[in-house]
Amino acid sequence: MTAENLLAVRAINKHFGSHHAVRDLSFEIKPGECLGMIGPNGAGKTTTLKICLGLAKPDTGTVEGLGLALPQEARRFRRRIGVVGQFDTLDPDFSCEENLLAYGRYFGLSNEVMRARIPTLLEFAALRHKASARISELSGGMKRRLSLARALINDPELLLLDEPTTGLDPQARHLIWERLGLLIKQGKSILLTTHFMEEAERLCDRLLLVDQGEAILTGRPAALIAQEVEPHVVEVIRESDASSESLSSLLAPLTPMAQRTEQSGDSLFFYTHDAHPLLAALEEHPSLRVLHRPANLEDLFLKRTGRQIRETH
Repeated sequence: MTAENLLAVRAINKHFGSHHAVRDLSFEIKPGECLGMIGPNGAGKTTTLKICLGLAKPDTGTVEGLGLALPQEARRFRRRIGVVGQFDTLDPDFSCEENLLAYGRYFGLSNEVMRARIPTLLEFAALRHKASARISELSGGMKRRLSLARALINDPELLLLDEPTTGLDPQARHLIWERLGLLIKQGKSILLTTHFMEEAERLCDRLLLVDQGEAILTGRPAALIAQEVEPHVVEVIRESDASSESLSSLLAPLTPMAQRTEQSGDSLFFYTHDAHPLLAALEEHPSLRVLHRPANLEDLFLKRTGRQIRETH
């Protein structure tokens, strides 16, 4: 691991019986960087995260975090990082403040240090007014914010976040995004796994797209979108069954106006460098709903991993 990398993963492989969960995967995280790991269900993201935490050992390859070899020095490594898992592990018998106090003791922090940090962390989580509230009194968004605050009790150099906003409503999700953005501005380094493409595009300096355990793309979000996807997307939606003709057949004469098309259910997607001729032609079909938008990370994700739902076992 070079001095500028907080985490360096080199050519790791992991098998579970005949299933090859992670294949020759390599990446690194630099100070002050947020790296997003995205991919379909079963792509190997959670297994990779466990390996990075020293909770699983790769069959081959190496992992170094903060200059420490993993999993050999995993306990020392975990004392210097913060972790937020997919599911809350808050103690339901404790208040918000007590949860932070109890967690801080795992890191050997003195009561004096914890008492000094807790008001700031509760303020950061917008939970000062809930300091004495028990976990059962909190909403899902509040619990996630408290979990994030708890992960900061030891002032970590690196945060590992596994789908931190799953199950939250839009308001709660945006508040978590705001808090994560503040951490990035403060220079914290983050490894983030997420299924929300907007989250990845908004927060991450770099992205790692994994599929079937392999890294298939890596780079800055905007650069990857520009590299992989045509800049204009025209989505055409059939809202009624007035015609028995399929949407793809109905609009077949328009397909030469786009670089490529994709169909999903009752929607047909046109990907093009110039949307104006296509939009003009679609005015001849007033019964269809037309949405014109710039390409985004979700378009890239679906192009490279497909639109079919993956069943995991």
